Amino acid sequence: MEEVLQASAALTEYRHTMNPGLSPLGERWIPRDPRSVASARRFVRDVALDWNAAEGIPEIAELLASELVTNALAYGSRDVGVPGPVRVTVGRERELLVVDVCDSCIMVPRLRRAGDLETSGRGLAIVRDLSRNWGWTLNPYGKSVWFQLEAWP
Repeated sequence: MEEVLQASAALTEYRHTMNPGLSPLGERWIPRDPRSVASARRFVRDVALDWNAAEGIPEIAELLASELVTNALAYGSRDVGVPGPVRVTVGRERELLVVDVCDSCIMVPRLRRAGDLETSGRGLAIVRDLSRNWGWTLNPYGKSVWFQLEAWP
């Protein structure tokens, strides 16, 4: 019962439905392979550069996308028989650059507090701290985890 209450609280705190008026700037499907993270990083950075995002935004978007794609590859297939590829979408919502990473898992992402000597567990905290906003949305195919950056002030 405690897990249900925690999941419900997480849903209330982080769930956000993306604006249907989001203008897609680029989309890429990547194979479920750790080597694909570099490709996803380059894709997000290049789209931000192509659309003249503010100084520093392409690099921040690249870092945050790397965290979300890494999580999708590491944890995004736990509850599915045959895991599919990961979709990375870059869009614009007014002044915001929005990066959305979609995988086939419905497990809710959660922030953790990594210990000083742990080598993992800081990804979502980095996304939270460097983005304007972040969250997740369940969909019929799994979930999307996304972040927003103010790229066109």
